[in-house]
Amino acid sequence: MLSRAWVLVSLMVIAFLAAVESATAKSSAMVHQVTRSTSKIAIDGRLDEPAWDTATQIELAFEVQPGENVTPPVHTICFITYDDNQVYFGFKAKDPDPSKIRARYSDRDRAWNDDWVGIVLDTFNDQRRAYELFSTSLGVQIDAINDDAGGNYDDSWNAIWSSAGNITEEGFEVEMAVPYNQIRFQKVDGKQVWGFDAIRSWPRDYRHHIGAFPRDRGANSYLSQTIKIEGMEGADPGSNLEVIPTLTANRTDLREELSDPDLIAGDTDVDVGASIRWGMTPSMSLNAAINPDFSQVEADVVQLDVNEQFALFFPETRPFFLEGADYFNTTLRLVHTRSIADPDAAGKITGKQGKNTFGFFTARDDITNLIVPGPEGSSGGSYAMENWSSVARYRRDFGGSSTVGATLTDRRGDGYENTVASADAVYRITDTDKILATVAGSQTTYNDMMVEDLDLSSADTSGVTALLNYQHSERGWWTEAELVYFGDGYRSDLGFRPQVGTRGFWLGGAKVWWGEPGDVLQRKAWGASIGQTNKNDGDLLDNEFKTWANANGPWDSNVWAEASLGKRAFEGKEFDVWELEAGFFARPTGNLSVELEVEGGDWIDFSEARPGNRLFARPSATYTLGRHLNLSLGYIYARLNIDEGRLFSVHAPELRAIHQFNTKSFLRLIAQYRIANRDQDLYSDDVNDQTKSLLLQGLFSYKVNPQTAFYLGYNNNRFGNDDFDLTTTDQTWFTKIGYAWVK
Repeated sequence: MLSRAWVLVSLMVIAFLAAVESATAKSSAMVHQVTRSTSKIAIDGRLDEPAWDTATQIELAFEVQPGENVTPPVHTICFITYDDNQVYFGFKAKDPDPSKIRARYSDRDRAWNDDWVGIVLDTFNDQRRAYELFSTSLGVQIDAINDDAGGNYDDSWNAIWSSAGNITEEGFEVEMAVPYNQIRFQKVDGKQVWGFDAIRSWPRDYRHHIGAFPRDRGANSYLSQTIKIEGMEGADPGSNLEVIPTLTANRTDLREELSDPDLIAGDTDVDVGASIRWGMTPSMSLNAAINPDFSQVEADVVQLDVNEQFALFFPETRPFFLEGADYFNTTLRLVHTRSIADPDAAGKITGKQGKNTFGFFTARDDITNLIVPGPEGSSGGSYAMENWSSVARYRRDFGGSSTVGATLTDRRGDGYENTVASADAVYRITDTDKILATVAGSQTTYNDMMVEDLDLSSADTSGVTALLNYQHSERGWWTEAELVYFGDGYRSDLGFRPQVGTRGFWLGGAKVWWGEPGDVLQRKAWGASIGQTNKNDGDLLDNEFKTWANANGPWDSNVWAEASLGKRAFEGKEFDVWELEAGFFARPTGNLSVELEVEGGDWIDFSEARPGNRLFARPSATYTLGRHLNLSLGYIYARLNIDEGRLFSVHAPELRAIHQFNTKSFLRLIAQYRIANRDQDLYSDDVNDQTKSLLLQGLFSYKVNPQTAFYLGYNNNRFGNDDFDLTTTDQTWFTKIGYAWVK
């Protein structure tokens, strides 16, 4: 009955939100006219062409952080013009001491800590989604999608555009050219009208964010505040066709047992594939891939899987799935493409027409990975079984910046299928009030092999989930409340949902104090929350009262602390739990950053359902030597004590070294080591006193652009235990060449 009530309430909320659809809110934002270029522009970081003299000029006249819409400490002008093929942006960024400009070579999307300038383009002028393109003073590119309506920020989007920077005696200059065929917009007769912002990030003792208009800190939408640019008359992306053939080769040598004397040499696999991106219309694009290399070239960040209840989350890093990923983002994470393990073909369509946004993709996968969730833990399996994975997403705009949408995911193989259908809405009642509502239902059938292997009670299961969230934000305070329900039989195999069979609530809020000019602390906040989660049969899973405080200060610093007190249940036992957590981040110099996270207090040994006391610490430091070399050292320490002694301790250091030769090429070396020590006498099951693992990875990359690239890499995994020292279990050599043919 409860699940039905949740579904009914959520459906009523979504129906109400769709019913209140009205004409899109009219904007009174300032409009800047953009004129056509009067001469050719060479993207060399020098604004010396005649076209810049007649270009539209917009002063970045407002510091929005840490100052609140105050006069910025440095002067910046953005220039805008266009021609038949692309729109151009130029920046003159003055600096009182150019020697302090933070300028380092790095891979794209990694230069957030340097000085940079850039633009925000809401090309549909709908106050929901925008392209963000930034460049450092050396021309290093950063690009992202700001999904303001969904509350997501995705810097995995990569476009093919041009940028160059030049440090001068007065500061630096940047030129950027964005081809029309790299962005989506409505085709209109006459001029385009786009939402717009120009931004400069000026990091010194504090990081100053400077923009083209004042921002309301209490508003729940950034894009609804942007100014407008009008121009780009006749803008047309043309055929917008990209064909990217790829050649990949790899060989993996494997040791099946640690006792085997040698690695077994694998065959060299050579594959030819192709990816296609076609802008079918100015507002809709098609992506397809046939026999491509979907593998990662980035090692996952170290995570500890010792004494964990649920499956760990790893973010997506594969380019095909990152392209247009924001179209499929939902509150309940219904789509997590890392669940698609080894596809050999895939296709995707994304687009927007008027108030309607849509996306669809499908992939044929050679491996079927499963997470079987429960209220107190998750299990899973991996099967060499082909499946088809498909996702459809639709979203419609209503009001000024609200949306209502639906998602359908489907995965099916030999005797196995999982289907999830959902509806959702984001309703911005006012500039400070927002409601999020989602309802979903699933139907799953497992085949006989899965039922036996995963010890399932039934081959068929179904369930529903519902979420209702309310947020209120003011300049000086915020509050949030949430109700959520997950049915026992709910499964989301193409998403990430490791826990089901629960219902709960959360209520929290905080008071925020903003610093005045000259204050040491830019921002301070104190807050508290209460929450409780129960199994659907009513048994307690956890309840918690939490209070926290944080502050931002000089050296781009952030310090925080929180304390929590409550109960946690596991396998029919209740445990009193209190915890303390604290951490800080600081950048004492332009070249050095340090970070520390510490957690400690009561915890549970999930292997034996007994109380314990844990300590977790994660210090890290990053140092940049000159403009080319970046060194990063991280360390994780974790231990759990019980009444009889120390159950386990884990040490996991990681070292990353990157030499960035220029904006196009780098050499990266990674070493990840982990050693876990256990007391065998404290376990009822047989365990090793000590296990060790070591990952070594090297990668050379040369990128002309995000799609035209060459990779050469090596990966080595080693493992050891009580009987064997660190022994290589597998090693892989791989190379990839891709070329983007653009028309």
